[in-house]
Amino acid sequence: MVLSVGISSCPNDTFIFDAMLHNKIDTEGLSFNLKIADIEELNKLAFNHELDITKLSFFAYAYLIKNYVLLNSGSALGNKNGPLLISKQKIYKDEIDYLKIAIPGKYTTANLLLSIAYPNAKNKIQYLFSDIEEVVLSNEADAGLIIHENRFTYKEKGLKKILDLGEYWENLTELPIPLGGIVVKRNIDLDVQQKVDRILKRSIEFALKNPRSCIDFMKKYAQEMKEDIMYKHVKLYVNDYTINLDEKGRKAINELYKRAEKLKIIDKIDLPIFVE
Repeated sequence: MVLSVGISSCPNDTFIFDAMLHNKIDTEGLSFNLKIADIEELNKLAFNHELDITKLSFFAYAYLIKNYVLLNSGSALGNKNGPLLISKQKIYKDEIDYLKIAIPGKYTTANLLLSIAYPNAKNKIQYLFSDIEEVVLSNEADAGLIIHENRFTYKEKGLKKILDLGEYWENLTELPIPLGGIVVKRNIDLDVQQKVDRILKRSIEFALKNPRSCIDFMKKYAQEMKEDIMYKHVKLYVNDYTINLDEKGRKAINELYKRAEKLKIIDKIDLPIFVE
C-alpha cells in the first residue's frame, strides 16, 4: 500500500521521517510518496484532502477534524520555546495591538497563539515563513512572527524579541506548547492508521539513536544549512512528546483548543482527536 506523506522542510520533520521514508526501518509493507512544502502550504493541501498523512498546524487541524485524526507520535511540542514575535526597533507589549505584523500563515499555530495572547492585534499580513525577517528589516511590517530555525538567526540580523509565545503559553497554562502534529485521513482503515503510528514512532526512535543518519536529508531541505543550528532546532522540538504524546501532551492540545473555543476563534470540537 502506498500513502502520500506531506512534511515541512523544518529540520525536526526531516529528522523524524528520514528512516521511515528511506527504508531504514520496518515499514510493515507500507511505502510512501513524499511532498515537501511550507507548513501553510501543507495546511492548504490538507484542506483539499490531498494528502493521506501530513504535518499540520494544530490551528488548521481544528478545522479538519472531520477529515483527519492525530497520530500519537510525531507531534512538535516545546518547553518555553515557541514562535517569536520580533521587530527591528524596541517595542513594548502594550503596543502589539497596533502593529502591522507579518505572519507565516493564517492557519499556523503561531497565528493562533498570537490571537490568544493578543486577540485585538488584527493587522496581519501573510508571508512565507522564511521571508519574514527580511520583511521586518525592510520596514514592510512593524513586527514579524517567526518559526522554525529563524529563532536561532534573528539576532544576527539585528532584530529584537518582543515576545516568545512559548514562554507566554507555559506561564499561562503550565503546559508544553503544542505547535504541530502528524495526522492521517480518518477514512483510512483503523489498522492502517495504527500501523502508520507504529512506523513513525519506530522512525523517531531510530533517528534519536542514530542522529547523524539523517543529516543529508535534513541539509537537502533546511533553510539554515549550518549543522549546529539544525540540531539545536531538533533538540527543542523532538522530545518525549514526539515519541508519544502521553497524557500531558494530549492535555496541552486540548487546552489550546479550549482557549481558542472560549475566544470564539474556532468552533467546539466534538470528534475524537487522537488515533486510538
